[in-house]
Amino acid sequence: MQTIKKILVIRLSSIGDIVLTTPLLRHLNKAYPEAHIDYCTKPPFVALLASNPRLSAIYTTEQLPTGSYDLVVDLQNNLRSQAIARSMKAGRVVQYRKENWKKWLLVNLKIDLTGTSRNVADRYLDSLKKLPVSGDHQGCELYPSVEERAFASPFFENSDQTLGLCFGANHFTKRYPPQHFAALLTSLLDKLPLQVLLLGGKDDAAGASEIMKAVPDAFHPRIINLAGQCSLMQTAALLERCDAVLCNDTGLMHIASAFGKKLFVLFGSSSSAFGFLPYHAAYKLFEDASLRCRPCSHIGRDHCPKGDFRCMNNLSPQLIAESIVNELKGFGRQ
Repeated sequence: MQTIKKILVIRLSSIGDIVLTTPLLRHLNKAYPEAHIDYCTKPPFVALLASNPRLSAIYTTEQLPTGSYDLVVDLQNNLRSQAIARSMKAGRVVQYRKENWKKWLLVNLKIDLTGTSRNVADRYLDSLKKLPVSGDHQGCELYPSVEERAFASPFFENSDQTLGLCFGANHFTKRYPPQHFAALLTSLLDKLPLQVLLLGGKDDAAGASEIMKAVPDAFHPRIINLAGQCSLMQTAALLERCDAVLCNDTGLMHIASAFGKKLFVLFGSSSSAFGFLPYHAAYKLFEDASLRCRPCSHIGRDHCPKGDFRCMNNLSPQLIAESIVNELKGFGRQ
């Protein structure tokens, strides 16, 4: 049997997909504790992996790995990642099977052949099924630095429970409308002594402003708008300290899941059949499963094809708030 002393894992993007590769890194580290495990990704995502103790080196598409590897695990499996794998002197290359044809059937013909809707993290592990690598029942892993945790700490100095609100997403059809989030927050803050952190990147700053404008002024002191003001891993450190997280189908959802947070997840055009629900983390999913137009895309769209956006508009802010209140009432800071 081939001795495996050097491993390269390739996943070029994006936030959630990379977070979902971390269980595989744990399994490889357990199976080959003496092996060097390297990772190749795009530069914006290096921060997600920089403090991961299971990795020996991180390379990017701008500074590619060189030399030889006993095993290359291509979890992107596109033309670019395949070219990177071919450029290595690899003893063995294994690839993640995307099964895009199943996604096409579900989106276009509403034929669901996904079976048990296995999580992508488990499907990543399938690429190693011919190797002595076994799974476990643990979730994803992230490691904020001491400095990132120090950044987060001052926001948790009071005794109130804190709800992280990840209201953004790359695609319109994955975003719960800002006015609905505002109504939801108004109901929550009226019933609970809660602190809320608005979290997101620079592209989410406008959405945060919309939410703040629609929430009554009396509740503004209990909402801290940090959208666009934190690095990715500073945001991770904030999520690590939150008592619960309300989120769209977004990379921040997977980051929060890595810390075992209680998640309240809003799915519009998203479908659990694609395998991107939180991995081994407690969550409550809000979706309108009765709509025959869902999913309209496997990644999301920049508009609703039908123009009514019922997949999100049908989700009642009051009912979601009631569910969160019932979950959080009576529980102190974790």
